[in-house]
Amino acid sequence: MTFPLAEPAGELPDICGSEASVEAAIANPAARPVFLDRSRVDFGRIRSAAAIALHMHQPLIPAGGGDLRTAAIISNLQHMMENQHTGDNHNAPVFHWCYKRMGEFIPELVHAGREPRVMLEYSGTLLHGLVRMGLHDVIDALKNITCHPDYRRCVEWLGMPWGHAVAPSTPVQDFRLHVRAFQHHFAALFGLEAVGRLRGFSPSEMALPNHPDVAYAFVKTLRDCGYRWVLVQEHTVEQPDRGGTPPRPHLPHRLVCRNSEGEAAEIIAIIKTQGSDTKLVAQMQPYYEARGLSRLELAGKSVPPLVTQIADGENGGVMMNEFPPKYKEVVHQSSHSDTPLLNVTEYLEHLESIGLTARDFPVIQPIFQKHIWDRLPAGSGPEKLAQIIEQLKKEDGRFHMEGGSWTNNISWVRGYGNVLGPLEEASAGFHEKVLKHGAPTHEPRYRRALFHLLCAETSCYRYWGQGLWTDYGREICRRAQAIIDHDY
Repeated sequence: MTFPLAEPAGELPDICGSEASVEAAIANPAARPVFLDRSRVDFGRIRSAAAIALHMHQPLIPAGGGDLRTAAIISNLQHMMENQHTGDNHNAPVFHWCYKRMGEFIPELVHAGREPRVMLEYSGTLLHGLVRMGLHDVIDALKNITCHPDYRRCVEWLGMPWGHAVAPSTPVQDFRLHVRAFQHHFAALFGLEAVGRLRGFSPSEMALPNHPDVAYAFVKTLRDCGYRWVLVQEHTVEQPDRGGTPPRPHLPHRLVCRNSEGEAAEIIAIIKTQGSDTKLVAQMQPYYEARGLSRLELAGKSVPPLVTQIADGENGGVMMNEFPPKYKEVVHQSSHSDTPLLNVTEYLEHLESIGLTARDFPVIQPIFQKHIWDRLPAGSGPEKLAQIIEQLKKEDGRFHMEGGSWTNNISWVRGYGNVLGPLEEASAGFHEKVLKHGAPTHEPRYRRALFHLLCAETSCYRYWGQGLWTDYGREICRRAQAIIDHDY
């Protein structure tokens, strides 16, 4: 039994209940090209290309009232709007426009005869917050460029975990819930046809698991949910045979992850180079880097390299103020040139059109795994894997299994035991009392429990250090546990 997909105006977002409809919409993505028939790029003529993605996120926080234990869960954007006299909250109206403005830029540039391209990644918590705040102008503008036949070829949406959860330190079964919830929510807002066009996945905080069993589950989840490629940070991957970063990062790779039981899962990987610097996208650095590149040989064929970057789409003065004119300037320069802007799926579909498939791409794996596989025979099992990991930690203080992220100086685990403990309890409770008993996903109590669990796993509660944000995280964990205990 399913209900019509439509984002409700009530307290909870549409993140579950119509799984069969969503799964049918995303089934067999390889059989349905998204952009190739609409692409206006002469792929055989261009020298190189550039792709940019805008990452947009606002967490949901218990700040709708003075008492933390009873405060309504609202968008951090709403909290900023209502408290603009505090800190940087005066940026809230600008953030509002940043979430909307690509819906203005794309039609403007298309009507000018240009070929704009952009990839968009909006967290589920942000999208729900926008709806709850009544900012329908943002949703309508995004829906226009997502669904209108004149604009949809220019825009590629990326999937992500609904609650902006970091994959290395989120229980693997919960991470799958995040991935499915985002697809469900996206379908409710933009339609089943639109969710059927999701091909690429953007991990929150660019966090890639490197523990073999977690990395395998991560890739398997993405493939099971219909995704064909994933964006990875350059320094979070290595070459399996000799270690080190891939020498040709502007070509697609094949991320292959093996677990301790000897099973393997793989997905196309697009490498984001350099670190976490919003200016890279705000000043359109990928385009200028691409202009200095020429075609490369891949599996005996000549192909253009693709320079790919992602950055926050609203944070920082450069992104707020310099990005709009620079983006438009670059779109005007690059359109119909030999270095155009392309979205990643469009690029991959062009490669397929000339006979290249994932089997032709060089293989990579998560960082530090070479140390493990040099010592661990295939299929040795989780106990032997754990022994090898402990040995390597003792031998090399730099070795870790916390995954890789935007930068090397942030841990999502160390110093956050007071959040991770309650989170693990809520996760275990949800799976023992809800999922194991096959609770119907269309029931309001299921949606309420799932919503609170996914909100509790938002990365922001383990980003800013101890203080108010860890208090937020623990409070939402408490509510999740209380709902599970009361309703089930």
